[in-house]
Amino acid sequence: MSESAERYVQIMDTTLRDGEQTQGVSFSPAEKLNLAKTLLEQVRVDRIEVASARVSSGEAYAVRQIIEWAEDRGCAERVEVLGFVDQGRSIEWIRGAGGRVLNLLTKGSERHCHGQLGKTLEQHVGDVRACVARAQEAGLAVNLYLEDWSNGYRDTPDYVYRFVEQLADSGVGHFMLPDTLGVMTPEQVEAAIADMVARFPGLCFDFHPHNDYGLATANVLAAARAGVSALHCTVNCLGERAGNASLAEVAVNLRDQLGYRTGIDETHLARASELVEYFSGKRIADNAPIVGADVFTQTAGIHADGDRKGSLYHSRLSPERFARRRKYALGKLAGKASLAKNLERLDIELSEEQQQTVLRRIIELGDSKKTITTEDLPFIIAEVLESKDYDHAELLACSVASTMDLESTASIKLRIECDVYTAVGSGNGGFDAFMSALARVVKKRGLTLPRLTDYEVRIPKGGRTDALTECSIVWQTDLGELRTRGVHANQVFASIAATLRMLNIVIHRALKQAAAAESATTGD
Repeated sequence: MSESAERYVQIMDTTLRDGEQTQGVSFSPAEKLNLAKTLLEQVRVDRIEVASARVSSGEAYAVRQIIEWAEDRGCAERVEVLGFVDQGRSIEWIRGAGGRVLNLLTKGSERHCHGQLGKTLEQHVGDVRACVARAQEAGLAVNLYLEDWSNGYRDTPDYVYRFVEQLADSGVGHFMLPDTLGVMTPEQVEAAIADMVARFPGLCFDFHPHNDYGLATANVLAAARAGVSALHCTVNCLGERAGNASLAEVAVNLRDQLGYRTGIDETHLARASELVEYFSGKRIADNAPIVGADVFTQTAGIHADGDRKGSLYHSRLSPERFARRRKYALGKLAGKASLAKNLERLDIELSEEQQQTVLRRIIELGDSKKTITTEDLPFIIAEVLESKDYDHAELLACSVASTMDLESTASIKLRIECDVYTAVGSGNGGFDAFMSALARVVKKRGLTLPRLTDYEVRIPKGGRTDALTECSIVWQTDLGELRTRGVHANQVFASIAATLRMLNIVIHRALKQAAAAESATTGD
């Protein structure tokens, strides 16, 4: 077995602490508890950082709830809280909340030590050692954050070396190395951490990245190659400014690109992402790696064709690995293979001719709507297969306007056989206004519109506001009930499509009756 395959790297998730520093994000105690449960029990990260000490009474209550839950499951030592060198006030706060682990924030750069604290290295080390000893006496395990370590290592590495040397025997569990402002490149991270690991072989180092240059995930891999014991991340890259490294990206890349082991259960990554989206109010991009809504959706028809002929566009990032499903988008870029994949999923069989007809309608709809989902497909199939393909009437142009507290108006341009008509109508809503305008046109042709007896609008299950709308209308004609349907992204135009289908059928019947009457008169 290779060394990389044997190597285990810890994952520490700091969504509930560092992630909460995202502008506009504040988790309630109940939300923190639910996310802690998800991260520890389902996603199975090794450690979580859940709060900063002395923030508020609500924060203390949240920590207490999480610790009580974790104690019942024997994992309270995996719950960590950020604290400060503050004459023991953070220690008392954490102890009061039942905490077991203090992540002590210290100065990892000479610039911060001198400029922010106004102290020498020796003075700061003395304060830190006293704080560590006090925490240990209180029964807390202690890890150290070396704030601004990346700049400190670059500008005054001797300060960093001396700082760690003087604390190496203090009983600190993890020396945590933050790229506080996200300024390092992967090459710099790998060189710096390899140096730290080689210099201090008996110490345990964590790497804490930030994503200001978009390099957080790449820097995590570099740190892992250099030998860190643990990596920090957040769900959905939450964090101050550009955020931290994504938990999903970190876990998957460690496994796929480096062959390292983690304790992560990948099937729960998408669920954790959804929870954080919901609780934080921060939506992720649809194309976010691993957890985005569209990352397992093939849009181009040629990709669907390749998958049908041998999974040619599959990779190790299979959706099933993350308890998700591969999709094939239906739209103007869709091809026959995309449609076939979706029909397989729905267990619907169509003839070759019917598939071509449905595909033409999908492409037509795709010109006015970004994508069409599998859930939309039954509506389109029902509409297309119901159509008699009559072309007696065609809507050439239509404008519908609705304004609050005013009647709606509709302007239409309609072709009936070889004649073109324009008309304007008004009514109680856009569809009523369209019907008013249409009635004016058909009257000129000596026709009467049948009475509308039932009208139903629905969208596919799932409640998407961008879903296709199916409008089904029942008309009372001289020959009995006639049901027509229309499908469109816009509810009013779905209704209009159903009405135009009715009009074509009515005109077709009238033409057949006229032809039959003429035949009877002439004796043909």
